[in-house]
Amino acid sequence: MLPKMPPRSGQAGFLYIPPFRVQGISVAGEQTMVQVPELDVAFDIGMCPRIALSSPYVALSHGHMDHVGGLPYYFSQRMFQRMGVGNCVCHAATADSILAMMRSWIDLEQQQTPHNVIGLEPDEQVEVKNNIFLRAIETSHTVPAMGYALVERRHKLKEEFFDLPQERLRELKAEGVQITRSLEIPLVAYAGDTELGPYLFRDEFANAKIVITECTFFDPDHRSRATVGKHLHVDDIVKLLQIWRAEAVVLIHLSRRTNMLDSRRRLVELAGSEQAGRVHFLMDHYSNRRRYEAQLAAAAD
Repeated sequence: MLPKMPPRSGQAGFLYIPPFRVQGISVAGEQTMVQVPELDVAFDIGMCPRIALSSPYVALSHGHMDHVGGLPYYFSQRMFQRMGVGNCVCHAATADSILAMMRSWIDLEQQQTPHNVIGLEPDEQVEVKNNIFLRAIETSHTVPAMGYALVERRHKLKEEFFDLPQERLRELKAEGVQITRSLEIPLVAYAGDTELGPYLFRDEFANAKIVITECTFFDPDHRSRATVGKHLHVDDIVKLLQIWRAEAVVLIHLSRRTNMLDSRRRLVELAGSEQAGRVHFLMDHYSNRRRYEAQLAAAAD
């Protein structure tokens, strides 16, 4: 009897939430990498699928292997493909360990792999694109952990100057008058692995267009397991949906044992169909493919 072929695995999930793509692979305990290509950032990199290389920044939520294991390969392949030095953003408490890991790889390979590690303290940020900032938000997991928000900074003319001609506005600006005000627009928030806490109720999460969050446990009997591992349970997601105004909430980090259909039913049962309608499962390939095909058909009309 011929042996069976190995199972297909590693297929990236894909969602188009205009104007952003959310794509990647996330299976609890195995690997997580979620990318928003338009914003130049990938969140976590448990393994390094080819699509991750296009992001010049990788934002690590924490140091567990299924979230960081692909980082050396990311750095190496960015240079091999002549895409420039990769940047790893992480919790400041994790930065030295990341650098030590890279020194070990350099010793092992006997070659220098260029890399840039940016350790952020809570609420620090780094500009990843013009007027787009990646902000670190400390969360709570079993090791030092960060969530992140991609925030756009916009400058709007103050209302008292609306009716003035352009020439007068230029004069005021030359005189040092502050004629604009700054606005911060949360675009995408990423929770990483975390337990429920006040950090998930911050404005960056409450007002983001897209929230990407783990939801590792759905079974009613697994509430205690979520607590011990400091992960989110579907009961927590139901609470957060009351706060998050996001157009789309993308769930990641489900285990391979989790049935997508049963999980969707459980979410609808707890949150109601209207709230659950905003929620997408990144690794639900069947539903996401049908959704994208409908988007293609609508665009063709």
